[in-house]
Amino acid sequence: MTLETMQPYILPAGAVAFLVFRYFRFKAVRGKLPGLAAEGAVIVDVRSPAEFAAGSRPGSINIPLDMLAKGAAKLDKTKPVVLCCASGARSGIAVGILKGLGFRNVTNAGPWQNTL
Repeated sequence: MTLETMQPYILPAGAVAFLVFRYFRFKAVRGKLPGLAAEGAVIVDVRSPAEFAAGSRPGSINIPLDMLAKGAAKLDKTKPVVLCCASGARSGIAVGILKGLGFRNVTNAGPWQNTL
């Protein structure tokens, strides 16, 4: 097989590999949630208020991503923070924001449904 014959398959194979990696990463995080909850973790949903109102994990709090830097003052830096959103992209950005603010135990749970 030459590179030319394999070329049409490279992009689809990469996309599948990414999705498989993401699935197992979020599955591993889901397994850690009971332990984090036992440590007093707070679940922060960084979606918009409208998205949060349409469906969210009971007991989670909504701090939209664009308000997280200011809203982080409501959070206890000594407790674990579990972040979620619609797909995991915004919560991934939120991890960086909170770590930049001095939070150390921050987890991206991906989609909010992973926190149920």
